[in-house]
Formats: sequence, structure tokens, C-alpha cells
Amino acid sequence: MNVSIGDFTVRDARLEDALSIAAYADNPRVAANLRDIFPHPYYLEDAEGFLRHMMQQEPATVFAIATAAEAVGIIGLTLGEDVHRFTAELGYWLGEPFWGRGVMTAAVRVVVEHGFSEFGLLRIYAEPYVGNAGSARVLEKAGFEYEGRMRANVFKNGCVLDQLLYSVVRERAL
Repeated sequence: MNVSIGDFTVRDARLEDALSIAAYADNPRVAANLRDIFPHPYYLEDAEGFLRHMMQQEPATVFAIATAAEAVGIIGLTLGEDVHRFTAELGYWLGEPFWGRGVMTAAVRVVVEHGFSEFGLLRIYAEPYVGNAGSARVLEKAGFEYEGRMRANVFKNGCVLDQLLYSVVRERAL
């Protein structure tokens, strides 16, 4: 994938992205809104391992969000299996200097369209933590609908947190 979104691009990840990914990911405000599998502190070795793993996936489902100079975030889909084969979970993060500029909303729209057209998905969902108002706003601006609140759904940084459930549904083609 290589889709322009203003001054940014949603594109395939490259091993050369490791240095900038590590720099932007090593931020407690980024890590606070992601699953524990996302390490903090975040080292260059973490970025290199992640990128190597993602670059081996076929088909590619995880992409870099980049300026002309560097990767500044990651966005991707986790495809469902079995009875969930037409569903995917959306996940993303963006370097803090780029928050509040509409970059993630545009990237979400691109990846959602890609998921619907390339994978035949019918539903894409996301589950931001209840305190992550910015992510909820991104999803709403990108056309996702609020489906509900999952109470006491995660344990993050020593706290039990609620999660919000958002989704976007493609008209059935089956």
C-alpha cells in the first residue's frame, strides 16, 4: 500500500523505519493507550523485531504512517478467523507531535477502505480505553459508530479499565 493523505502517506513498513518508530514509540503517553505487548520503554531492537515480523506477513495488514522523511506511526488490521472471518480489529498509534492534526483520522479511513476492498471485510472494530478521548474522536470522525462500553474489560498499568467499542460496517455483499 502507498496512499497519500496530505503531507503524510500510509505505506508498507520498511526496516529503515526502525529508528524513527523507536523514537516516537518510546513515549509513555503512547504506550498508555496500547496493549501490554507494546513495550515501554521502547527500544530500537523492539522496532526492528516488530518491523521484521510485520514485513513477513502475507498479506500485509500493518502499515507505516509516514512523512516524506520518516515513519511517525503504525496502523493495521488483525483479521478475524473462523466465524469472524469477515471481521477485523483496527489498531494504531501515532507519534505525539502529530496528534490533533487529522492525520490518524485520514489514515483510519484509508485502512478501512483497504480492509473492505482487499479483504472483503464486512465489519471493522476498535476498542479504545475509556480515558482515550482522542482515539474515540478519531474513530467517530472516520465514520465508526459507538456500540457500547465494556466494563472492567482490561487491566493496564495497575488499573482495571473500561473499553469502548466502535465499529464500521460495510453493506453486505453476500
